[in-house]
Amino acid sequence: MTQTDLSSALGFNDRQTLSDIELGKRSVSPAELVKAAGLLGVDVGYFTDPLELAGEARFSWRQSADSADCLEAFEATAGRWIATYRHLGRMRGTPVNSSLTRVGLTIKSSFEDAGAEGDAIARALGLGDVPALTLASVLEEKHDTLVLFADTVAGVSGAACQFGPLNAIIINRGEAEGRRSFDMAHEVFHLATWHEMPPRHIEGDTRVSGNYRRVEQLADNFASGLLMPRQAVLDWIAGHPVPNDQAELPVWIKHAASHFHVSGQAFKWRLVGLGVLGKAAAGRVDDGLIRMECGNAPLPPLFSRRFMETLGWGIQEGQLSVRRAAEVVGTTLDELGDIFAAHGLKTPFDL
Repeated sequence: MTQTDLSSALGFNDRQTLSDIELGKRSVSPAELVKAAGLLGVDVGYFTDPLELAGEARFSWRQSADSADCLEAFEATAGRWIATYRHLGRMRGTPVNSSLTRVGLTIKSSFEDAGAEGDAIARALGLGDVPALTLASVLEEKHDTLVLFADTVAGVSGAACQFGPLNAIIINRGEAEGRRSFDMAHEVFHLATWHEMPPRHIEGDTRVSGNYRRVEQLADNFASGLLMPRQAVLDWIAGHPVPNDQAELPVWIKHAASHFHVSGQAFKWRLVGLGVLGKAAAGRVDDGLIRMECGNAPLPPLFSRRFMETLGWGIQEGQLSVRRAAEVVGTTLDELGDIFAAHGLKTPFDL
């Protein structure tokens, strides 16, 4: 829409008035704001509510389904979580400018280069010998990258989000532990390469081909290297030699995958990438035999401790009401109290 068209629709005599508004030289009256909201098909809160993203963020969703049904509404919900965290974080003085290291990869990089870069990032971040156990906390506490565990819509396993200088990762907490770890590492790749290789809005879109497909393959190889660093894997193998009997291999792979908190399939192909296992031998290992059982392991608490600490501060300081906080996270007041408790935090209101 041109300035002339919008000025006319808003009833201004000329487009200079609109230009002055855009440049901050003239305020908008309540009546003008309501008219603009109606004209543009949004609520007034789109312009005034600090807990709304208002189109400022970029998302990339890992979605297995071909359809984007329900994703638009869920993205708006997730956007409110991230906007709320940024708004309260700024008021509290919490860093909301992420410092995640960018990686030296391009669309022409080899899959081996991507794996090696993931390995290097694991060392640079100080993730230790089992990165899956420390990745989320290191991202939040040392690199100000928000990591939220959520109950997502069907088909969505996770997402990366850039909201100005704030990075965020959303993980479906209902996935198996190995899948959660891999998704998180995969999204780290996208956040670290967004400028060079922008990801698709929906990664699972069946229409994705060419360069976009290669970006996802690079991301998977990067995630493999990050979660299963070369030296850590070789050190583990030194103490747990690869069995010579092909029939014993699936049990051994599951044991190793459990140690690294990844899926059996991911560990199998990491062995191929490291030259420990040949492709032919890997192909003979039935993926059904190395599938990790979910069991009755408890789900990670909703959101994250840092997110809930910031939300609790906002409630205690009167920056948002308890009911608004519950509305933002999509729970009842009782459920909100339960989330604080699940993170070991004192509930900042009386139930």
